[in-house]
Amino acid sequence: MSDTPRQAPYLTGHFTPVPDELTARDLTVRGTIPPELSGRYFRNGHNPKPGDVPTHWFRGAGMLHGIRVDGGRAEWYRNRWVRTPALDGAPLIRDDGSVDLTASIAGTHVIEHAGRILALQEANLPFEMTPDLDTIGAYDFRGRLTTAMTAHPKEDPATGELHFFGYAAIPPYLTYYVADAKGELTRSQIVPGAGPTLMHDFGLTPRYTVWLDLPVVFDPAERSGIPYRWSDTHRPRIGVLPRGGGVEPMWFEVDAGAMIHVTNAYEDARGRVVVEGPRYDRSSWESSWKWWSGAPGHPAVPAIGSMRHRWILDPASGTVREEPLDSLVTEFATINEALIGAAHRYTYTVAFPGAGLERYALVKYDARTGERQMADAGPGRMYGEPFFVPAAGGVAEDDGYLLTLVSDLARDSSELLVLDAKDITAAPMAAVELPRRVPAGIHGSWIPDTATT
Repeated sequence: MSDTPRQAPYLTGHFTPVPDELTARDLTVRGTIPPELSGRYFRNGHNPKPGDVPTHWFRGAGMLHGIRVDGGRAEWYRNRWVRTPALDGAPLIRDDGSVDLTASIAGTHVIEHAGRILALQEANLPFEMTPDLDTIGAYDFRGRLTTAMTAHPKEDPATGELHFFGYAAIPPYLTYYVADAKGELTRSQIVPGAGPTLMHDFGLTPRYTVWLDLPVVFDPAERSGIPYRWSDTHRPRIGVLPRGGGVEPMWFEVDAGAMIHVTNAYEDARGRVVVEGPRYDRSSWESSWKWWSGAPGHPAVPAIGSMRHRWILDPASGTVREEPLDSLVTEFATINEALIGAAHRYTYTVAFPGAGLERYALVKYDARTGERQMADAGPGRMYGEPFFVPAAGGVAEDDGYLLTLVSDLARDSSELLVLDAKDITAAPMAAVELPRRVPAGIHGSWIPDTATT
């Protein structure tokens, strides 16, 4: 691809990579950090090394940014590339045609489970990191993980189990895994009936796993570096698999649409499976893909037309109902993770310019009242994915804090905001001033000190 850094949209503006790693201590804090926030906020994203122009946003090298807070202080900020073979140019496909699962970009997400911090990229093995963001190396669950691992595992709030999957362009297309609360891999199951689709995320309820077999499928003719493309001939389906295993999923045919991120899945009082997330039609998917791949005619922002959507799947009758939930263009939706698999009331998400919105915003949706709160980012500013942290002693679902990294182009700076999740329109409870502008990235996690000690 002949694009220069000035032409590739994912290397400009809010997404301009930083050229180096640094550590800064005793950061300036405006306002007051809640005293129970003792831990680390880590955020992953794509940050190619200087001189590297990847052919797709998703192919840029992974870089983690971390802020450590304790006792009302912001003790440090540091950023580190995830040191994988791919960072030094190792290809995913070796000369003999085999796949090197360690040649990871490791730039999509970062999570903690059973005391391990894992940087994730769905085409590869996870990479284990230290609490100070040093790379330990590829992690394969003591040899038991033999496929790639999704960047969107889900921890069951009731059991502490980590549920995840690997998908592939050749059979077996989909493999489902479970690791127990201690981090031991206890289940590996090929999911029958799945196709060669780009399956970035999935859903988890108390009784089911939910699989997205939607019409973005493997296509070796796609030259952007991510070999998937919209297909009008692939039947779009959502699969519902009993967590007990041993059977095929029940597949529900749905209207043609794509979804990258599942906001949540749950079972309603009638036993139906409800799935929510931002949905793309063909036009909005292909427009967004132009931005992600830097293709000619790309839009000005990375998400075009992805709107909140709900699917209601009835295993008893085999029927499905779909309904749009809002007209704002949104992505990176999150909830209080204690409600994974349960009916949630509140959703927090980033709204993108478009559909009548002039600037980036943060939005809180109330499923009970239908109301939404919206916080305008301000001129030249962009919110990152919000992460909900529960307040000590909280009772209500939104008793807690939202953490979000904000990029400010006018000031060439960034800050970590701590917002009151009950009212995101109020002034931030605290703002941690960072020593540099942090490029807009992908996903992050709050890792309390209790999780790594």
